[in-house]
Amino acid sequence: MTAPAPSGPVPVNPWPALWALVVGFFMILVDSTIVAVGTPALMAAFDTDVTAVLWVTSAYLLAYAVPLLITGRLGDRLGPKRVYLAGLTLFTFASLWCGLSGELSDSIGMLVVARVFQGLGASLMTPQTMAVITRTFPPERRGSAMALWGAAAGVATLVGPILGGVLLDSLGWEWMFFINVPVGIIGWLLAWRLVPRLETHSHSFDWVGVALSAVGLFCGVFAIQEGHAYDWGQITGVISVPLLLVVGAVLLGLFVWWQSRIRREPLVPLGLFRDRNFSVSNVAISTVGFAITAMMFPFMIYAQAVRGLSPTRAALLLAPQAVMSIVLAPIAGKLTDRMHPRLLAGFGLLTLAAVTFALSRVMTPGSSTWSILLVALVLGVANSFVWGPLATSANRNLPPHLAGAGAGVYNTTRQIGAVLGSAAIAVLMEARIAALLPGMPGGASSMAESGAVAMPDAVKEPFAQALAESMLLPAAVVLLGFAAALFFERPRHQQTPG
Repeated sequence: MTAPAPSGPVPVNPWPALWALVVGFFMILVDSTIVAVGTPALMAAFDTDVTAVLWVTSAYLLAYAVPLLITGRLGDRLGPKRVYLAGLTLFTFASLWCGLSGELSDSIGMLVVARVFQGLGASLMTPQTMAVITRTFPPERRGSAMALWGAAAGVATLVGPILGGVLLDSLGWEWMFFINVPVGIIGWLLAWRLVPRLETHSHSFDWVGVALSAVGLFCGVFAIQEGHAYDWGQITGVISVPLLLVVGAVLLGLFVWWQSRIRREPLVPLGLFRDRNFSVSNVAISTVGFAITAMMFPFMIYAQAVRGLSPTRAALLLAPQAVMSIVLAPIAGKLTDRMHPRLLAGFGLLTLAAVTFALSRVMTPGSSTWSILLVALVLGVANSFVWGPLATSANRNLPPHLAGAGAGVYNTTRQIGAVLGSAAIAVLMEARIAALLPGMPGGASSMAESGAVAMPDAVKEPFAQALAESMLLPAAVVLLGFAAALFFERPRHQQTPG
């Protein structure tokens, strides 16, 4: 491995570097959701079933989530710019591979493999965006930067389904991946030109920690993410979902013990958690990741199956969320630099819980479109005061040499929350549909596959009720995040000396 490149000075104006990084960050988050609308098209193109197609998304998310602790630390050791550019290069080539997979093979297996490499590229990139913000923006200006980062994360969750629907309808499923190639090239050139080379720290690497965390996270994330598909039982041979959960928990427990024992360059310095705001932010963002993922699945099924909308039109119901997130991002950023995080994040989390509950109330067959759009507008307000303030509070007090490690932990926590949300909402939806429509074959899974298929009026009411009741779970989980946010303390730059 070559020695890290020498560092350059921190730029006087770090905003161009941040905008360059946001291009790639936005792209990889869009890719987390863009494929969901293409499930029927991929089933037809590869002549396969929905289980195989779901691995197109599952493989990406697994490869994205599992290495985040490691890739965050790599940024501290090799420099965030170098790791980010390597990740973006891998992501862009893997996107081209994904788009060509139908020409290269009749099997969907090649597409799944290409998605694994896409996920690895995304995992290399994500922690570096937060690390560069932490290391180039002074604490008193970091809130505005994190607000932009947070707005990109919030808007990407909506743009993915919309963009996927438009590309699918006009150009074909391949272009859900080909679109990343020109964007990736532009993002690479911008990052190469605008992102500074920051100081690196060449020490030993915690390979024991790497192995324990990677295998432990893989077992745990795989079991949670795929448990529902295997009915939480046997996978193959002696391997079962419960066994993987136990192995993952044991290995992660050993990982924490090892991190407390190693004295030189731990993968995750446990001293990070002595910062109360870092710990609180990680708890809160896990509930947000859970809630955002969990609420989207029943809502999209409701919009398509109950209201009969196409995937693109269903996603557009939440368009006010994206608009409001963009409008409020600079305001939220300025307030984050000046106000107590307990007030801002607390307001955002409480509003998110309330608006999730409100969304469940308007998920009826006869509700008006304007009522859903109004709730989506308030959802954008909540997002504006959640993503930025939480990310800022997590990293505000961290020393520069731990920026990558902190970003890796924070993004891992967010992704694990999302995986838990996806698994939990699937189980709850099936349970509520079984309770209210005991004779319906396939439950929510059949509706997710069918898309916007006309549903008998007699079924719409109980089906919508089952989906609406499922939304109460993410609303309740976000309240736990709100409770955690009450323990925020005032950041150092706002404290009065003496």
